[in-house]
Amino acid sequence: MSTDTLVTLAGVTALAGAPDGPRICGGDDATDVIGAALGHGVGLVVLPVRRLAVEFFTLRTGVAGAVVQKFVNYRLRLAVVGDISGHVGRSTALRDFVVEANRGDQLWFVDTTAELEERLRVEALRQDAGGR
Repeated sequence: MSTDTLVTLAGVTALAGAPDGPRICGGDDATDVIGAALGHGVGLVVLPVRRLAVEFFTLRTGVAGAVVQKFVNYRLRLAVVGDISGHVGRSTALRDFVVEANRGDQLWFVDTTAELEERLRVEALRQDAGGR
């Protein structure tokens, strides 16, 4: 099993979850990742889709809510990287959740690390321009 590592994406240091790391099945599992992120002093955690339990993508289970709330409580951003089109195709509620999440800056769902880097670049430019 690989370990989570520090990476720099578009000038932002983040904790990147190892694809074969422990599966996150709820808030308690999220706390382990959050502790590691806080220990490294980063504000962004990047998790591959495969690290999230399938229940995360069925909103009625409450897993996504519990996990995301933990990150919010600790003021950490979360980026989920990978293809979730199969999950989104089965649930309009999840599709709407993803669309809303991607409008903000707390939780992003992206297909690739390159897409995440581009979002971080755009965010930095927006901040440099005074938040416009």
